[in-house]
Amino acid sequence: MKPTVPDLLDVLAFAEVYNSGSYTGAAERLGLSKPVISRRIARLERRLGARLFTRTARGADPTEMGSIYYGRISKILADFEDAREVVASAMNQVAGRIRLSAPLSFGISYLADALADFAREYPAVELDTEFTDHKVDLVGGGYDLAVRIGRLADSALVARRIAPVKKVAIASPAYLDANGRPVRPADLAHHDALLYRNETWRFRVDGGWETVHGKLRMRSNNGEMLCVAAENHLGICLLPSFIAADSLRDGTVEQILPDYELDEGALYAVMPPGRAVTARVRALVEFLSRRFGPHPTWDPCWEAGKPAANAPAEV
Repeated sequence: MKPTVPDLLDVLAFAEVYNSGSYTGAAERLGLSKPVISRRIARLERRLGARLFTRTARGADPTEMGSIYYGRISKILADFEDAREVVASAMNQVAGRIRLSAPLSFGISYLADALADFAREYPAVELDTEFTDHKVDLVGGGYDLAVRIGRLADSALVARRIAPVKKVAIASPAYLDANGRPVRPADLAHHDALLYRNETWRFRVDGGWETVHGKLRMRSNNGEMLCVAAENHLGICLLPSFIAADSLRDGTVEQILPDYELDEGALYAVMPPGRAVTARVRALVEFLSRRFGPHPTWDPCWEAGKPAANAPAEV
């Protein structure tokens, strides 16, 4: 004989009628109508093959079988409540494992120190960190959080913008002395280009975006590699300011075309969709927001080359 499993809401309705002593009281506590409660109890009685309540002038009295049934299901309902409280506690406790993915250059230069400070502040959190420039599958890889840089494509991912990520065009003073300093983006066509992967150089010129192409000298998937190449007078490259900042400050490279805005993005904390955000992940996102935003510490290098007041504005 195939067993029939009662609807949990029918069982909850039964428990509320038992505890309140009336269908009306159960309806008020569950936010349902009295007829709905009555239908749920009737359906439960049919599935059990037993009468659970006797209607009285005062409301509803449990039958002997109703009392026996309540004695059995009350522990189950208590276990459900305990489970809810355990989950609620876990969701509000800054403890447990965080699996995190982040870009390699940013991870080594800035995120590593930040995560060490976070770990000291929250000793009950276990960090499982992967630095890679490959875009990982957050859901399939079991990640709780990813730090990403650039412009986010439309997706179901949950993202929080932490800080702007500005780009800066740089070259060594020696290279520029030998090859001339570009005055407009179009001048880059006559210069050696150090490119990050298959990037496109885009500058805002006269209110619109202008794409320019230099003479390819080097291509790399690592920003530090390109920065070293620029320091060694090999050409011009466009880098995030968090990579170029130290070289700009010590004068091994200089900024070019400061009056022309570059296509740039932002630093994001990205979480997988459809998953409740735990307290530990919320704590890390808030920590990173305080650490890096809204004005990153690496960007003072940008101030000297800030677009002039009469430069074209973004629309």
